[in-house]
Amino acid sequence: MDYVISNNKLTVTISSKGGEIMSIKGAGGIEYVWQGNPRFWAGRTPQLFPFVGRLFGGKYTIDGKEYSLGIHGFLRDSEMELESKCGTGICLSLSSNEKNMALYPREWKLLISYTISESTVNISFEVCNRGSKIMYFGYGGHPGFNVPLAEGLRFEDYYLEFGQECSPNAVNLSDTCFVVDGVTPFAVQGSKRIPLKHSLFDRDAIVLCDMSRTVSLKSDKDSRFVRVDYPQMPFLGIWHKPLSQAPYVCIEPWVSLPGRQDMTECFETKGDLVELAAGDTYKNDWSITVG
Repeated sequence: MDYVISNNKLTVTISSKGGEIMSIKGAGGIEYVWQGNPRFWAGRTPQLFPFVGRLFGGKYTIDGKEYSLGIHGFLRDSEMELESKCGTGICLSLSSNEKNMALYPREWKLLISYTISESTVNISFEVCNRGSKIMYFGYGGHPGFNVPLAEGLRFEDYYLEFGQECSPNAVNLSDTCFVVDGVTPFAVQGSKRIPLKHSLFDRDAIVLCDMSRTVSLKSDKDSRFVRVDYPQMPFLGIWHKPLSQAPYVCIEPWVSLPGRQDMTECFETKGDLVELAAGDTYKNDWSITVG
């Protein structure tokens, strides 16, 4: 089921499947969200839980037992329940159940809330540990945005610009997108700007760390923009379908990293995962602003 929230500047459509934003339209009717053309990528803005990226062999261990988990976890394919809704806000929930506990053996409830303020969509992700064991999990966003945002412009007319000058590093990835040791300095123009070109993604995603916690999609040839603010996220994925002329870019703030090459991850010792004690609640707030 799709739900709509709106104000005088934005109309936002959210699906009960995974709590995914299906559309963000400005007052003039411009669509900012990639509309899921399966020729390139059928997704739009999936939420990633309880893991971000791939696990080597699709396996991990917890409590000394091995489990299977697909890329980006199961939230994006799960039907969520409506907790509350008003004109400018909505809250959806998902709880542990027999099906998902076979993939991730913990008891929990998560809430995803969206609220609109002016031209900003505020996103709040909460997890409550309802069991007696520590939870170990990853979380991230995977929003895709149309590029170009204006007729007559090209993908190459756009760039990503950090909110502050920074010297980001790229997490080293194998050819199959698993983490390998170390990081490599990632060149940015003027300490802020990454010009977009399709060949950036010939080896799949770029994953950055040590960067500003705000990044914008912009063009010097048009005033439209998208800004993503992610104050609690230490990693940023940038992606579109490799070896293609895909007309979108994903700006993906992540709490945690994908699995490591040639390693079955043990969740208890994978240091970038969130650790949540029994009875505690984790909350992560981030936002998407358009103009």
